[in-house]
Amino acid sequence: MGKENDVSVMEIDDSRPNVSDQISNPKFSINVLQLLKSSQMQHGLRFGDYTRYRRYCTARLRRLYKSLKFTHGRGKYTKKAITAHTVTEVRFLHLVLYTAERAWSHAMEKRQLPDGPNARQRIYLIGRLRKAVKWAALFSELCSIKGDSRTSLEAEAYASYMRGNLLFEQDQNWDVALKSFKNARAVYEELGKYGDLENQVLCRERVEELEPSIRYCLHKIGESKIKTSELMHIGEMEGPALDLFKAKLEAVMDEARSQQAASMTEFHWLGHKFPISNAKTRVSILKAQELEKDLHGPTGDSLPAEKRLVIFDKIFAAYHEARSCIRNDLVTAGNSENMKDDLSGLDKAIGAVLGQRTIERNQLLVTVAKSKLSKSRDDKIEKVTKPEELVRLYDLLLQNTADLSDLVSSGRDRKPEELAFAEECALKSLVFRAERCFYLAKSYSSAGKRTEAYALYCRAGSLASDSLKKLQSLTTTDQAMIKELKMLYDDSRSNSCIEHATGIIEEEKAPEILSKKISTISLTGADKKFQQEKYLTEKLDTYESAVGDSNTKGAPRISVFPPAFQAIPRNPIVLDLAYNTMEFPSLENRMKKDKKGFISRLWR
Repeated sequence: MGKENDVSVMEIDDSRPNVSDQISNPKFSINVLQLLKSSQMQHGLRFGDYTRYRRYCTARLRRLYKSLKFTHGRGKYTKKAITAHTVTEVRFLHLVLYTAERAWSHAMEKRQLPDGPNARQRIYLIGRLRKAVKWAALFSELCSIKGDSRTSLEAEAYASYMRGNLLFEQDQNWDVALKSFKNARAVYEELGKYGDLENQVLCRERVEELEPSIRYCLHKIGESKIKTSELMHIGEMEGPALDLFKAKLEAVMDEARSQQAASMTEFHWLGHKFPISNAKTRVSILKAQELEKDLHGPTGDSLPAEKRLVIFDKIFAAYHEARSCIRNDLVTAGNSENMKDDLSGLDKAIGAVLGQRTIERNQLLVTVAKSKLSKSRDDKIEKVTKPEELVRLYDLLLQNTADLSDLVSSGRDRKPEELAFAEECALKSLVFRAERCFYLAKSYSSAGKRTEAYALYCRAGSLASDSLKKLQSLTTTDQAMIKELKMLYDDSRSNSCIEHATGIIEEEKAPEILSKKISTISLTGADKKFQQEKYLTEKLDTYESAVGDSNTKGAPRISVFPPAFQAIPRNPIVLDLAYNTMEFPSLENRMKKDKKGFISRLWR
C-alpha cells in the first residue's frame, strides 16, 4: 500500500522535462474552459450522463485522428507519441485534451454506479484518473511551448484540477490536493477579470465549484473548524466539478449515519415503539429523518420549491429502501410470530410516514400551482396554471388521504391514537374535497357553463363551512388551515354571486345575441379563419348548439355551395360474348320472296 502511495505521488508530481528544442512557430490559442464547458453541456453532463460524454470524446478523438492522418497503423498497432515537434496545428492539442477528458469521464461513470464501485471497480476508477492526470500534464506541457500565455495558464489550471481530483479520490495527501485546487482557483480568479462576459461568468462558476473541494480538504487536514454535518450545505451547487465532492461527502455522511444508527434501536410512531434490528434499515430511516429536519427546520421555509421537491424525492428513496429491507427480513423471519409482528408493525409505521410525506409533497405542488394561477396570461416566460391542473392535484391528494386512512385503520386492535389519526385524515379529505370543488367550478366558469359553475361554487362553500365547524370543534386547531378555509368560503360565496349575476345577464341578452348570430349565418362562409369548422349539414347527428353557445368561434355555415359532384350508380352494361362465336342456321328458305315481272328480269 505504501508503494502504491509513493507511485501515485511520483506520478502526480508537478515536474516537467526540460525541452531544449524550442520551435519558433506561431502560438496556438484555445479557450480551454469554454471549449470543455460547451462540450460537456451539449453531450450529456447537463443531466449527469457521463457515459454519453465519454462516447462523444471517443468519437471526437476518432475524427481528429482521421482528419490529422495520425492513425496508429492498420494491421499492427504502432503508437505515435505526441511531442512538441508533432504539434503543427491546434487540433493536436485537442487530441491530448479530449483524451484526458475521456479518461476522466470514464472514471466518473464508474463512480456513479448504483451501489457504488466495488474494490475492483475502484482500482479501475483510480487508474483512469491517473490516465487523466497524465494526459492533462502533457497538455499543460505542450501548451506552455506551443500555446499563447492565456492557453498555457488555462492548461496549467486544468492539470492542477485533475491532480487534485486524483488525490481527492485516493483519500490521501490532502495537503497536495489542497495546493492543486488552490492553484486552479487562483488561475481562474485571475482569468475571470479579463476577456468577454461569457468567459468571466464561466471562470466565476469554476471558482465556486472548486470552493467546496478546498473546504473539504481543509476539513480533512484539520485547519477548518467546520463540522461534518455542515458540509452538506456546501455542495448545493450543480456542476461536473462537484460530482466527486458530492460522492465523497455522501460516503462520509453514510459512515457518520452508520455510527449514529448503532444507538438507534426503536422507531416511534403514534405513541408506538417498533424495534429495529437490521443495520441497513436503521441507516435508511436515519437518512430520511435527517432530510426531514432540513425540510421542516427553521431554514426549510426559505428553500425554493425546486430544492424542496428534490429533498422529498430523497426522503421517498430512503423510506422505500427501508421498507425493502424490512420485507426481506419478513421473508427470512421463519416461524417467529413475535418477530413477524414487530416487522409488520414497523412496515406499517414507515408506510404511514411515507404517505404523510407524499401528502406534504402534493400540497407543495398545489401551492406552486396556485401561485401561477393568479399570474397574468400575458407573461410568456412562465406557464400559467389552469384550474383543471389543480383539480387533478386535489384528486391525487384525496387518493393519498384515502390510502393513508386505510393503512392506519387496518389491523385487529385499533388504538385511540390510530382512531384520532383516522379522524384527522377524514377531516383533511373533507378540506381537499372543498378545494377540488372550488377549482372544478372555476374550470366550468372558464368554459362558459354558468349553471354548473354556480352549483359547484355553492357546493364548495357548503363543504368549506362543514370543514370549519369540525375543525373549530377540535381541541388542537390549525390556525393556518382555519384561515385558508374562511378564505375559501368567502371566495366560493362571492364567485357564486358573480356566476348567478353573469348567468342572468347572459339570459337577458340571449335573444338579442341569438338573433344577431342567426343573422350572420351564411350559406358557405367567406371567412378563411374558420374554414376548418364543419358545416351544419355535417353535424346533424350531434347535439351541439350552432349559434346560442358562447363558445362558438365564428358564424356557422350551412353547407357547401355549389355542391360537389357525386358518383351515382347506373344500369349495368351487358356484353354478349357468345354472340360472335355462334353459327346460326340459314333462314333463306323461310323468307318471303318478291315476285318480279317480265321487264324486271330484263334488267338483271
